[in-house]
Amino acid sequence: MSVKNWAVLFGVVFVVVGVLGFVPGITSNGQLLGIFEVDATHNVIHLLSGVIALLAAMGAAQYASLYFKVFGVIYAIVTVAGFVQGDTVLGLIAVNVADNVLHLVIAALALWIGFGMKDEPMAQGQGM
Repeated sequence: MSVKNWAVLFGVVFVVVGVLGFVPGITSNGQLLGIFEVDATHNVIHLLSGVIALLAAMGAAQYASLYFKVFGVIYAIVTVAGFVQGDTVLGLIAVNVADNVLHLVIAALALWIGFGMKDEPMAQGQGM
């Protein structure tokens, strides 16, 4: 899968998660699916992360790669802050252990995509 395809996947998943965070029943008592802590700020961050990923996917491959580099570093910082602070990230978003573990996986994957994956040049006439 190409870096741009990963950006589309990340974008769609983050937009969906951001929207679901506002849906009663799927989110109750501040927990998405009864597992992950969410609040309005957390949901907006998910939505913005997804939209930015989709925008990066529409541009040149280096934009998608840059997205994952920056996104991965930011999520790594969020992960460390979440584990250190326990129930919040810089007092901005509520988190729990499940969030912190998920943020760690997301950070690791994003960093691998951004720094480790190399997109192969597309043959002439091929799309994404």
